[in-house]
Amino acid sequence: MMPHHVQTGKIGEAIALDYLKNNGYNINEINWRHSPWEVDIIASKNNTLHFFEIKTRRSKKFGLPEEKVGKKKMQNLIHAAEQYLYQYPQWQRIQFDILAIILAGQKVVDLFLIEDVYV
Repeated sequence: MMPHHVQTGKIGEAIALDYLKNNGYNINEINWRHSPWEVDIIASKNNTLHFFEIKTRRSKKFGLPEEKVGKKKMQNLIHAAEQYLYQYPQWQRIQFDILAIILAGQKVVDLFLIEDVYV
């Protein structure tokens, strides 16, 4: 059986994919990995490549999901992006985004997109 936090993360990623597709993003990669780095979702929209970190929580008890994206996580995202861009150099514009999701059971209570996170 899958640990609870892993299951929550998988549900969050599925919700994020639906949200992004419904908002005009083309999904390029899901859980793209270049050891030891991983990007939850890489998507494109309007000639910009977006590197998404998806954070999902089942309550605000321990803070908001986006508060769990710290400096080290952003550095890892940057390293992964550098490797991705090395393989796919055609992208001129990139952006780092966080999609924070709060669930109650399987239902979305809050979905918050933070675009163009400054690192």
